[in-house]
Amino acid sequence: MLRLFFSFLGGLFTLVTLGLVMGAFVAGGVLYMYGRDLPSYETLSQYTPKTISRIYSNEGEIIDEFALERRLFTPAEEIPDIVKQAFISAEDKNFYEHAGYDPMGMVAAFIDAVESRGENLRGASTITQQVMKNFLLDGSRTAERKIKEIILAARIEGAMPKERILELYLNEIFLGQNSYGVTAAALTYFNKPLTALSPGEAAYLASLPKAPSDRHPVRDREAAIFWRNNTLREMYENGYLDLATYNAEREADLLTVQGGDYESFRTSLPDRDYFTDEIRRQLSQNFGEEEFFSGGLSIRATVDPELQVVARHSLQRALEDYDRELQEWRGTGETIPEEALQSEEAWRAALAAIDVARDIDLDGRWYPAVILDVAENTLTIGIEDFVATDAEPSIVPREDIRWMAGNFFDNYTPGDVVHVRRFLDNDGNFVRWSLRQVPEVQGGFMAMDVNTGRVIAMQGGFSYQHSVFNRATQAQRQPGSSFKPFVYAAALDSGYSPATIVVDAPITINTPQGTWRPRNSSNRFYGPTPLRTGIERSRNLMTIRLAQEITIDTVGLYAERFGVYQDMNRVLAASLGSDETTLFKMVAAYAMFANGGERVEPTLVDRVQDRFGNTVYRHDQRNCVNCEGYVLAEGEAPRVVSNRVRVMNEITAYQLTSMMKGVVDRGTAASTVNLPVPIAGKTGTTNDAKDVWFVGFSSNIVAGCYIGYDTPRTLGRGASGGGTCGPVFNRFMSEAIEKYGAGAFEVPADCQFINIDRYSGARLPDGASGENVIGECFRPGEEPIFGIMFDGGFAMAQDLPLFDEVPRAAREVTTSTGDTATVGPKATFGTLSTGGLY
Repeated sequence: MLRLFFSFLGGLFTLVTLGLVMGAFVAGGVLYMYGRDLPSYETLSQYTPKTISRIYSNEGEIIDEFALERRLFTPAEEIPDIVKQAFISAEDKNFYEHAGYDPMGMVAAFIDAVESRGENLRGASTITQQVMKNFLLDGSRTAERKIKEIILAARIEGAMPKERILELYLNEIFLGQNSYGVTAAALTYFNKPLTALSPGEAAYLASLPKAPSDRHPVRDREAAIFWRNNTLREMYENGYLDLATYNAEREADLLTVQGGDYESFRTSLPDRDYFTDEIRRQLSQNFGEEEFFSGGLSIRATVDPELQVVARHSLQRALEDYDRELQEWRGTGETIPEEALQSEEAWRAALAAIDVARDIDLDGRWYPAVILDVAENTLTIGIEDFVATDAEPSIVPREDIRWMAGNFFDNYTPGDVVHVRRFLDNDGNFVRWSLRQVPEVQGGFMAMDVNTGRVIAMQGGFSYQHSVFNRATQAQRQPGSSFKPFVYAAALDSGYSPATIVVDAPITINTPQGTWRPRNSSNRFYGPTPLRTGIERSRNLMTIRLAQEITIDTVGLYAERFGVYQDMNRVLAASLGSDETTLFKMVAAYAMFANGGERVEPTLVDRVQDRFGNTVYRHDQRNCVNCEGYVLAEGEAPRVVSNRVRVMNEITAYQLTSMMKGVVDRGTAASTVNLPVPIAGKTGTTNDAKDVWFVGFSSNIVAGCYIGYDTPRTLGRGASGGGTCGPVFNRFMSEAIEKYGAGAFEVPADCQFINIDRYSGARLPDGASGENVIGECFRPGEEPIFGIMFDGGFAMAQDLPLFDEVPRAAREVTTSTGDTATVGPKATFGTLSTGGLY
């Protein structure tokens, strides 16, 4: 009997031993099968989460941010204990004790599921397991994924400190409202840094990971408070809160940004505009979209925030002034159904859902509004974000639409969505609400430093929210006569001078498209004329002859060297700006005239740093010779060595600048550009005035404007570069000069000045004076030859009637000795033969 008993025990022991061995083999096999193809947890040591890229102004203020996942990475040591404790209490109270997985938690979850017959299913994943799931595995709910999760969690616990695991979790977890990680969520829900969160606020964030969409602080307020309080209870039971704090936080109201209790962090950000969006476009090309939107880049923009506002308003003013001259009301094109006008709550909700521009602040904020009632002498309107008062009733009087054709009944219907702004008197007192509309005509403006290429302002249209198309960088337009300086630059570098005479007379050219007869804008011909006058008065016929003389290929090479075109058409019409380019390229090219002929690359970004603070891009590549390890003596300045490449002779640059200064002083821009410092520039008006331009510069800032319809059509006979774009430039530069100053244009040391009669090109004695006397710069050793005229080889009729700009009687000028000399009238074409060199 005893032997039988021991035999039974032996058999039982053998069975148990074999079972254990088999279990070990099975467990080992499972671990091997599921563990052999697992991703390496070592990749976590190089973890770089998708993080917000931010753009800063030159004063260090955040002006925009871009992100696929709104996340601000925060190291574990900078996350307050109360935040860590809240998440540990809500998600994994044994986090600091377990080895990556929690068997007791799994058992407890299983028992709850059985006892509730499947109604109370809760996860048993530890924070470590969630990190493995979020980073290395998919989110499927299968036994296989769970086994892999446990295997990886155990491995990572042996290779990484707990604080690092917690850091990964708290920066990666999704917490609703497009917020990833606790730092971004704290801003989204409370507009607070982590250090300012109360225990209750931390508890609310910790309650979100399981179901962020079901615990919204407004829509699901009761559920949100319940789960916040549940987390607070866990924190109290785990010893993280004392009883008094627990009771106080549990009874506290849940105050959030979404509930209107705190101002959103987004209100401190300016509206996205053309400048920051252009940075996005350019850096996305340079770094790739993934890196730009997720790389946590810190981008220092070149924009001057104050002058950006000036640029925006200057362009908007010109566009609105032009639009109002048309006397046509178009409105927004949006309407609200009549049934939605029956109650204030209904029309406010409908108006808030309408997609119209809300970023316009010309002469005050432009409010979206809806027409509620139309009467003979008044419009009754409902205004977004405004409640009518006796002092400011929501009424538009008849006098406000005197500028447009028709009356209220002709132009408005109840339900129409419009823009309005306050109209104030000179003392800032409210007068009435005034109707506004976004002009159909559009344009662009850009300003930059002529020496560094830093773009300080850019406006790509009337309103970014109305149209994101950036007309400063993306619109391909004909520059018209604003291209002419490149023809003259090529000629000056080819041996011509500002005093060289070119014949202004009709031209007929046979082309495959038919006969081309270009003409001056005045429809007049002026005969032999100095180059200076040709550019000051923007003479088309002179420009074509000049291009023919030096060859259109030479002109094209110059245009391409300056970056205006990549491959200019080699046809004479291109000398008048018939090829298309962008305002961005034109302004950058003009900067090279202003800085003495050196290449400068325009940039919207000073510097880009990666998430670790390493500089990955810096625009300014100049070297400071005595900046490091050197103590500067009093009155001594750092010596910065430029590495810019010269693209044109400095004397040519000065000659051209002097001639373009004449455009502003007495030429096509004289009536609209009037500033206290020397300004040079050039107007541009294309055929039928489809595009109008002005690009100009001081000694340190270049700026340009173009205005035209997106689908080109005439702006009307009264539109011109000087009259339409000149005021935009003048308004902006007035403020820019006030801030940055300006001086005389730098004269090259080798300039040899000779007095010239600017009407006839004749040489005058040294010291001569008079409104017709101009000191022209010539190259050293160059003895200008006077009396030679060029016509480009085009045949012309004799005895052509010419128009005299100045009286043809002989003129007397004062010489340096005090005597007078007589300058005879300019020769007429009737005394000249045609073609060739004169």
